[in-house]
Amino acid sequence: MAIPLLNCDMGESFGNWHLGLDADAMPFVDCANIACGFHASDPHVMRRTVKLAVQNGVRIGAHPGYPDLMGFGRRSMACSPEEAEDMVLYQVGALAGICQAEGTQLSYIKPHGALYNDMAANPALLEGVMRAVRAYDASLPLMIMSTADPEPHRELAANMGITLWFETFADRAYDGNGHLASRRLPNAVHHDQNTIVDQAVMLAKGEPLTALDGTSLHLPCDTLCVHGDNPESVAAVRAIREAFQALEQA
Repeated sequence: MAIPLLNCDMGESFGNWHLGLDADAMPFVDCANIACGFHASDPHVMRRTVKLAVQNGVRIGAHPGYPDLMGFGRRSMACSPEEAEDMVLYQVGALAGICQAEGTQLSYIKPHGALYNDMAANPALLEGVMRAVRAYDASLPLMIMSTADPEPHRELAANMGITLWFETFADRAYDGNGHLASRRLPNAVHHDQNTIVDQAVMLAKGEPLTALDGTSLHLPCDTLCVHGDNPESVAAVRAIREAFQALEQA
């Protein structure tokens, strides 16, 4: 059984504004998705976060988003696939330069927020992002949302010559199609640590989840998204890491 990689969004502070407990969460994750300046972060924060990842032996991923600092990249924008391609390439290049300065390199790319969600629903936009990955380094995996029907995305990636990592979430409920349930719905976000850890273990073991409508879901899970926003989130990350270590030893 392949244990999924734990990935966490990091480097989201900006200037005098501090966001997230990166130093607390970093020791328990495998992958740090580092914001590239469009939706969050700045050059100083990016370099500081890269250094922190290197110190902890954590893989570094570029986390590009829409150019929307005020909205934290969570608002959709009317960008063409060509614009998305160039925006992703620009942001990846910025973080790659900082990685080179710190004696390391990028390991994957994970789009952020509204861009991540939009490309899951818009094949043309997804293809634009894939072109950016291929143009920069086709060997870098692209992290995308896992759904109940991943085959169209697999086929597109194969045609583009890139690798996909399917991402799942331990603290979110799913709808019947395997998409994340809207945060506006009751019980869409899990807050109980035991519930979060149990869902993480089920995903790691390839067991089906139950969607909000009762549908049984089998989701491919190469990587699991966790959060380091507050002490409770960090505690959940640590509990998931301990549960995964127990699975490996079983």
